[in-house]
Amino acid sequence: MFKKFGKILLLLVFCTAAVALPMAYKTVYVEADGVAEIAMELTSGKVFHSKNAEKRLPMASTTKIMTALITAEECDLDEVITVPEQAVGVEGSSIYLKRDERISVKDLLYGLMLRSGNDAACALAVHHSGSVEKFVERMNQRAKEIGANDTNFKNPSGLPDDEHYTTAKDLCNIARTAMSNATFSQVVSTKLYNGEFRQFINKNKLLNAMEGANGVKTGYTQKAGRCLVSSAKRDGMDVVCVVLNCYDMFERSQNIMENCFERYTCEIIPADMNFIYKGKPCALNEECALIVERNKPLQFEIAAPNADGDRNAVAKLEILCENELLFSHNLYTIK
Repeated sequence: MFKKFGKILLLLVFCTAAVALPMAYKTVYVEADGVAEIAMELTSGKVFHSKNAEKRLPMASTTKIMTALITAEECDLDEVITVPEQAVGVEGSSIYLKRDERISVKDLLYGLMLRSGNDAACALAVHHSGSVEKFVERMNQRAKEIGANDTNFKNPSGLPDDEHYTTAKDLCNIARTAMSNATFSQVVSTKLYNGEFRQFINKNKLLNAMEGANGVKTGYTQKAGRCLVSSAKRDGMDVVCVVLNCYDMFERSQNIMENCFERYTCEIIPADMNFIYKGKPCALNEECALIVERNKPLQFEIAAPNADGDRNAVAKLEILCENELLFSHNLYTIK
């Protein structure tokens, strides 16, 4: 739609116009028996699908998304460290670290996310904070910064603990934040890693099974069941999906994300798309993206600018769908 316009002059002054989008694919959406699930658009946070998304549940090794995010944000990945004693022989999945082994933070990060190494999680926690307990404090602090207020971490790996829980919604927002980090997204999209000290093959089968799949993390414990946080990108739209306690987690996640791509599309509003307000031409100051449902008409409104202190704004563009505001952005005089 917007992509096809080029430079267009819309004579809109406090008025509306309906624009038809391409016909939707006729896909029947079938609910599964997963306990909790959600799918959101990465950048905007638009919720495509939600089921029991605010129910507190254990999340197994999808916990490691937070461990990896903090590592990517706050550690020097090129640093070579000595494996601490606490990280040797940790319960559960492992990359089989040895005491006093020398290994880079980068290799540990890939071992954490591609092979789900609980020992890698412990080593990274101790390296970052000096102890697992201090690192868990940082995990919970970072969760609050993201707005994941129904999440509580007790360890960096996802081992069972009655006080270790999240919600599908919280976990999706944590994953959205993580996927916005270039280092993190590169790690979780890697199928085969050849590092300085180790080599790893990614356990995430969706990377090979689904077009555009680019992350993020599997998880399983008897208490949590099968858990998967997944991500895929097509035609400029990024979908992040969470399923918790879902036996067919790969198939279910793919079904949910395929449905999102069939129902929704990402439309680009060009920076050089011209509008008229009170006889004066104006435009956005940057290219903007808008997630829209394929079979729904849009309404455009041009009004006075937002009262946000932006003195250079001369008008405001609003885009609505069935009276729901999808987009609001100031417009500026064309120079």
